[in-house]
Amino acid sequence: MTLHLGRDLCGHLATAEQREWLVTNGIGGYGCGTVAGLLTRHYHGLLVAALQPPLERTLLVTKLDETALYGGETYALATNRWADGSVSPRGYRHLERFALEGTIPTWTYALGDALLVKQIWMEQGANTTYLRYHLRRGSGPVWLSATALVNYRDHHGATQGAGWAMQITPLGYGQPSGVKIVAFEGATPVYLMADGGLCTPAHTWYQGYDLAVERHRGIIPQDDHLHCATFRAELGVGQSLTLVATTTDPDTVSWAGALERQQVHDRRCIEDWYAPDRDRRAPAWVEQLVLAADQFIVARPVAGETSGKTVIAGYPWFGDWGRDTMIALPGLTVATGRPSLARPILQTFAQYLDQGMLPNLFPEAGTAPEYNTVDAILWCFEAIRVYVAATQDRALLTDLFPALVEVVRWHQQGTRYHIHLDDDGLIYAGQPGVQLTWMDAKVGDWVITPRMGKPIEINALWYNALVTLAQFAEALGQPSGDYRTLAEQTRQGLQRFWSDSLGYCYDVIDGPDGDDPSLRPNQIFAVALPGLSPWPRGSSHASPRSQPPIFSPQRQKAVVDRVAQALLTSYGLRSLSPLHPDYAGRYGGDPVQRDSHYHQGPVWGWLIGPFVQAHWQVYQDPATARSFLTPLADHLLSGCVGNLSEIFDGDAPHQPRGTFAQAWTVAEVLRAWCLLDQATSHR
Repeated sequence: MTLHLGRDLCGHLATAEQREWLVTNGIGGYGCGTVAGLLTRHYHGLLVAALQPPLERTLLVTKLDETALYGGETYALATNRWADGSVSPRGYRHLERFALEGTIPTWTYALGDALLVKQIWMEQGANTTYLRYHLRRGSGPVWLSATALVNYRDHHGATQGAGWAMQITPLGYGQPSGVKIVAFEGATPVYLMADGGLCTPAHTWYQGYDLAVERHRGIIPQDDHLHCATFRAELGVGQSLTLVATTTDPDTVSWAGALERQQVHDRRCIEDWYAPDRDRRAPAWVEQLVLAADQFIVARPVAGETSGKTVIAGYPWFGDWGRDTMIALPGLTVATGRPSLARPILQTFAQYLDQGMLPNLFPEAGTAPEYNTVDAILWCFEAIRVYVAATQDRALLTDLFPALVEVVRWHQQGTRYHIHLDDDGLIYAGQPGVQLTWMDAKVGDWVITPRMGKPIEINALWYNALVTLAQFAEALGQPSGDYRTLAEQTRQGLQRFWSDSLGYCYDVIDGPDGDDPSLRPNQIFAVALPGLSPWPRGSSHASPRSQPPIFSPQRQKAVVDRVAQALLTSYGLRSLSPLHPDYAGRYGGDPVQRDSHYHQGPVWGWLIGPFVQAHWQVYQDPATARSFLTPLADHLLSGCVGNLSEIFDGDAPHQPRGTFAQAWTVAEVLRAWCLLDQATSHR
């Protein structure tokens, strides 16, 4: 699988700097940057190491600025924008092609008749990044010089390097040429090495890198980086030079076969996806999503268990979030043909169940998770349902069943934040100053969209959880009648959300200010949740003895049509109708401005999944439903190449914003495509 951009995009800074790349290592570390090569974010770097996997992510190696000497002419291949607005050098002008080969970003520079190829990837399971330069074509050798720039800071931060003296030490005799960098006493050592050529240590701070994206985000838009060494080597046609940036002991770095290991890793991801259905025929963009999905699943060691897994919610700045993990899990694991990956993730999070709730956030520092989410545990029911349907893993279901029963009991008696089951069968949640639903933006004590009361998607999820628990009980030979009775009570209570005068559902009822008529996308879940509607025979989403859907067919159609007309865009659903007085069509500005707009109009890519599912269930037209995914397939060539963004502007042309690679966007697009493919094959 290869995505590529030609010179028509790469050779123009305005387009090349808006396209980014991402590499990951399976333990929370990553590398990322722009196709053009210039820095636009604090997060850009060749090695952002997870020093306490999967968190404590620290920028260690920022970039290599290359210069090539060929045929008597000097070609500066790097690109930098400085605080005064100048751009120098302008190496993007020599960029003939950028390609994503599997998950490996690949640049091809044209130097007269010579072609110099650069590739970047990470070692799975290690804070190690490789860069490989290969002279593919030419009528003579190329002399390559690479200026190495390093740092040592939290990936959210910025650096003012004046007066900061790092310890730069040449590696000893018999080792690859390179340097050891110790930023300060007690810092993790970083090694920069090459398998050929010469390395000259240095210590010069380059100050005033200008960061365009951070300026748009209202963050400090400048950064400094330390020139720690210069690497020089001669490359003949067909020859290669590999550099390594790592926190690993140099003697243990496995140079041989490093590129092939990553290529094999990518191939296995695709092979696993095809394994359950060898007759499946998928477009190339779907295969790319399978590779993207793998980048979010990372190791998380927990007490007494070294094989724990979790999900990074989004690159470059999110960690592992309970809600995001459970929403994304079916798409990242079952839809990719690797349901076995879901098992350790479910086991990891099950260890943190408390008072019927899952944590929403594992903090960057400390050990106390935050339980400020009403829906993470409800999405967990759905994730377990999909996993068990795909694997028939009775052992895990037996282990988790008592905990799920406890979840229902806690909601019946009441748990944190006034979360409780009311007499009408609906879940009430909320207290002042706390954000509990996925619309969770908060500035200081100001909760932007508090949604206190009974939110519609929470209660659709609750109904789905009760139906699911009843099915689990029956599968294990346990009584299920009470859960089905509760489910029916909830279904009847959910009728209260429908408004004949509006022609759609209230977003929240019984709130402090009454019922909220804001037209938001949350009602789509009352149609889309898998446990609420019939499924094709043979589907991995099959739901035996499913109770009736929440709404009548007429109301289901009205919900889908109203959401489509008011909220649907090319990349997902708007979070608020453009007709609402609080609608914000552009997402940007300082953190307060951005957070105040986060769920007030921006398009959320992950919502395309439930919308496509609901549309198909209402209209039974897979081809039309599939057409809603096409723009997101095209988006793989913009934003972060090969990945999907978190959010987009609500107003056209819907510029991508937020994280450039978001787990639940990738997961839901992939899950929706697989669902429609399955629906077509079972017709």
